[in-house]
Amino acid sequence: MDPSHARPRRTLLRGATVVSVDPAIGNFDRADILISDDLIAEIDLRIDVGPDVEVVDVDGMIALPGFVDTHRHTWQSVMRHGYAELDPLRYFDEMLRGIGAAYEPEDVRVGNLLGAVSALSGGTTTLFDWSHIQNSAEHSDAAVTGLREAGIRAVFGHGWPLLDDGRWTENSTLTHPADIERLQKEHFSEPGGLVALAMAARGPEMAAPGVWQADLALARDLGIRTSVHAGAYAHNEPVHAVAQYGEAGLLADDLTFVHCCRSSDAELEMIAETGATVSIGVHCELNSQGIGDIPLDRMLAAGVRPSLSGDTETKCSGDMFTQMRMLFGYHRSWMGGGHSSVAADQAQLLLHDVLAFATIEGARAIGQGDRIGSLTPGKQADIILVRATDLNVAPVLDPVASAVLAAHEGNVDSVLVGGRFVKRAGAMIGCDPSTLVNSASASQRRILGRRAGR
Repeated sequence: MDPSHARPRRTLLRGATVVSVDPAIGNFDRADILISDDLIAEIDLRIDVGPDVEVVDVDGMIALPGFVDTHRHTWQSVMRHGYAELDPLRYFDEMLRGIGAAYEPEDVRVGNLLGAVSALSGGTTTLFDWSHIQNSAEHSDAAVTGLREAGIRAVFGHGWPLLDDGRWTENSTLTHPADIERLQKEHFSEPGGLVALAMAARGPEMAAPGVWQADLALARDLGIRTSVHAGAYAHNEPVHAVAQYGEAGLLADDLTFVHCCRSSDAELEMIAETGATVSIGVHCELNSQGIGDIPLDRMLAAGVRPSLSGDTETKCSGDMFTQMRMLFGYHRSWMGGGHSSVAADQAQLLLHDVLAFATIEGARAIGQGDRIGSLTPGKQADIILVRATDLNVAPVLDPVASAVLAAHEGNVDSVLVGGRFVKRAGAMIGCDPSTLVNSASASQRRILGRRAGR
């Protein structure tokens, strides 16, 4: 049979409370979602289907767009939660030098697989894997393999090698590793797959003049997006990385700046004017001593709507429920307290805005706002189903408030990526969590053992 004439795979989600994050669609107390192959085909109060359609009863659940995490150092997943109490210099010195240099390709694969599977379990269906562990071509191949094994939608952000010295990160004269071109040809030559390619760039804070411009030019020659850290910690403030891109005429909507805690108001206005985007890692930024204040009020005043990030699980929780909850609480704690640089009524933030940061704004920040980020017919069927009958959520008055203020990974009943279940009835599909955890524990022991033996 000619595959082009095969009958589409169709699934009907029956009876969910729908939060679409699409103003044209709105929300429904109870509605059906029809999925055809990988796309949302229809959302309506009642959709009648034939016997060839799998009908899934989702009564008592909240249907949300899958979360989009726009900046995660996924390879670090096997080294979780050891650095939140420590001076950030310890993280930079240990994780980004000694420990990172001790990683073998298999450790990168396992770290990416663990991070991506746990992200899916918590409702993150798309992940920008900010991968600065390109110690060899095999390390990069392994990172991509881990993402693909997980079944997550991802953008692989190709970075630089981690060595025992600062030649790649301290006014570096080395241009971005040329292996990114090989990687594109071997892994990303066919468009439309679940995993795409981007550049995780060093920018003016790490690379010498002329080098960071050449890196961006390479990314644009390859037709891929660029993500770069900017404005974190006091030593980076006088660099004014965003302004340097602006003064060079290089700001555009294919650039995402991470953190921007110490970026100036003028720089945030440059970002807004050029369509560039910002990713904030709320929990990690709050746990990172000296990084600077999360500039949410200043971003909103400049017209920047940020996306959210799990950053590094060495310092924080990576799940998006945590990022949303902490961001809203952080914002409310500042309102009317005399700290904000703008009036409280100008910086007003609603729970729906926070949910949008975790979904549609994340989709826009990775250049996929027309494909994911909302429950819209014609978009990819990336959907999470949250049990609204659980004790910590029920009874629901406002499903957006319930999702942002109360829900967590344990309430995520099911997750679909491109119309396929990757989690169903609370269980991951295609992955045995205990086996994965055992592999991650073994990887952690090997990494620490190699580092100790150096």
